This record gives sequence, structure tokens and C-alpha cells, in this order.
Amino acid sequence: MNEDIRIHSWPCSYYLDTSKQWIPGKLCLTPVSIKFTADRSGELLVDFQLSGISEIKKESSHLIFSSLTVLERGTKHWFSSLHPNRNVVFNILEHFWREQLLSSQEGAAGAAPESGKGRELAGMLVGSQKSLEDTAKVLHSQGEQFDNILRGLHKIEGDMDVADRLLTELESPSWWPFSSKLWKSPLEAKPKEAAAAAPDTKSGEEILLRIPVIISQRSDSNAKPGKLTLLPSGLEIRDCNSQLVHRFESRDVDDIRVHTPYEISVRQRFIGKPDHSYRLLSARMPELIPVLEMQFSKKMQFLEDALGFAGSRKSPQADLGTSIWQAGGWGLCLVFEESHCSQTLSLSFWQILKKLKGLALETEAELERQDEALDSISSSVDRATLNIDRQNRRMRKLT
Repeated sequence: MNEDIRIHSWPCSYYLDTSKQWIPGKLCLTPVSIKFTADRSGELLVDFQLSGISEIKKESSHLIFSSLTVLERGTKHWFSSLHPNRNVVFNILEHFWREQLLSSQEGAAGAAPESGKGRELAGMLVGSQKSLEDTAKVLHSQGEQFDNILRGLHKIEGDMDVADRLLTELESPSWWPFSSKLWKSPLEAKPKEAAAAAPDTKSGEEILLRIPVIISQRSDSNAKPGKLTLLPSGLEIRDCNSQLVHRFESRDVDDIRVHTPYEISVRQRFIGKPDHSYRLLSARMPELIPVLEMQFSKKMQFLEDALGFAGSRKSPQADLGTSIWQAGGWGLCLVFEESHCSQTLSLSFWQILKKLKGLALETEAELERQDEALDSISSSVDRATLNIDRQNRRMRKLT
């Protein structure tokens, strides 16, 4: 990942201790550092690593101005006049700082020598994923055929209802004074409504991936910390108290836009009312994006600032110092660097196994859905056959 990627920037003022004055400029956050550049001179006044930060706090300067302080290697840096507001900047900075600390702790283990068996195992895992992806594509195509059959059966049932009303009119015209409508028992209720009432969600649904995120909707002024959960059936957004903010079913998601490797937006369109759209920012978003591509491949849009990230994961195998496998249309990448080969191998294994688990759960959910579709098709065919036989008998009586 390029360390110069700008995740976010905010207009603010920085207190320069040498001149005892506030300098207007722009505070910029990258994946590994915080920078402040003065507006007038363009001079870089602050540039330090997130890993060197000891504390981030909300404070007041001179008992009047609300400020944000960052304690870095014994030096306290003061930032004030933050836009859109101090809480938003604090939430985002704290999120990336904490995730940086966690990642540095996880990366403290030493790297072992490269293993040929590890590479062989990785190749086997990639082959297994490719086979599972092919199976998932076939299942998806089969599911679409079942959906088309169901739509055709629903249309037949609608036509049969129209035929039933027309036959009733022919049997008992409205102008006939001795209409048999008064003595006719009501038509038997159609069981198709009852069949469609089955709940769609499962209480014990397994979690594919859950990451901490900063949630904003329509504007950056109300960005708050929360969690994003990826499930086989969709996406769940929860606040920091684990209360459900919104749930996107997979079929309801219209597009997922990747603004940067660390920021995405999820949208569900509506006609005649506002869309449901959430913008999500996370230090762990690079882990989630490949899994989202796997589950929402046709709905992903990489914007200009994220095209480099997409391209780096789909670069050719001849790239220096790396080995990359392309799996299906989703671009699974395994990177082996000479200096950290063992650590990278274990991370690659973890990512592949996580994706295999996601594919398996998604395949299981699709199989269950197709079983329900087959049951619905069977009952719809039986109903259609009974209706056709009954109406044939009624038409023979009329002739």
C-alpha cells in the first residue's frame, strides 16, 4: 500500500510554539502518518508517524477554543478551528491510530525463512478457490433459471385468475335476475400468499468479516464510530453500542463505490424518495474490499483515487518480488516478498481461507434458496394444474 495515499484532510489551525501563534493550514491523514501544511507558505510544519503517538485528546485552549491535542514522543501538538467539527476529526484520527497500534503489535513477530511447501500449499488453496468460484457461478446461473420459471408461473396464475373471473361472468351474467352468485360459496383462498410469507433471514447467520468503521450519511459533519458486518445475505451497519443503524440485503444494494482504499459508499436507490446511502471509512477497508468484490462483483465501482489500488491487486505475475494469482473475475492476489516471506505467507493463507469460507457460506445460502424455489415451483405447478382442470370442466359445461 502506498504510504502517500491521502485518506482525509481538514482545514484547521496549528499552534506553532516557536512563534507563539496559530497558523492556518490543512491537517492531512495518511495510512501511517499525520501532516500539517501551512496555507500561506506551503511549508510542512508537522509530519510524524501514527505509531509514535501516545495520546489523542479533546481539550480547550485558553479556556475558550475547542482544540484537539496529539501527544507524540513527549511533544504536544495543538489543532483548533477544525472543520467540519472537532468530533469528526477526533473519531477518524483515533480510529486510524488504534488500528495502526494493533497492526504494529501483530507485525512484531519475526519472519521465518521461505518454505517451498508453503508456496505449494498456497497454489492448492488458490486452485480450490477457483473450483469453488466456478461452482458458485454455475449455481448462480441455475438460480436465475429458477427465478425465471417462478416468474412464468406467477404470470400463468395471474392469467388463470383473469380466466376465472371471465368464466364467472359467463356462468352468471349481471343482467340475469336469478344469478347463482348469491348461492355460490366463496372461492378457495389461493395458498400462494401463505407460501411467500416465509422469513428470509436466519438468526444464526455466520459472519464473514467485521471491521470497525467511521459512519457518515450525506455529510461529514455527523461521522460516528461503528462497525460494518459482512454476511452471506448482505451488509449490516451498527453504531458503537452495537445498535443496528441499517441493513442492506445483497439484492437491495445497487452500487458500492470505492473512493479510496480506505473509504467506500454503499447505496440503495429508490424512486420518489431519498436513496439509502452510507459512507464508510476504515483502516481495515483494504481487507474488506476483495471480499466485497467477490460478493458484489457486478456492483463495485472504483473511482479515480482507488484505481491504483484496484490495479495493484490485478497486476501481472511478472511483477518484481511478487507472485500473483488471478482467480476468476475477482482478482485474488498473493504477495510473497523475500524479506518477509513467512509472515506474508501466513497472511495470504488467512485471506484465502477467509474467502473460501465466504464462498462456501454463500454457496450454502444459494443452495437453500434454490431448494425453497424448487418447493415453490412444485406447489405452483400443482395449483396451476388444478386450476386448469377446474376451468376446463366449467368451460365444457358452458358449451
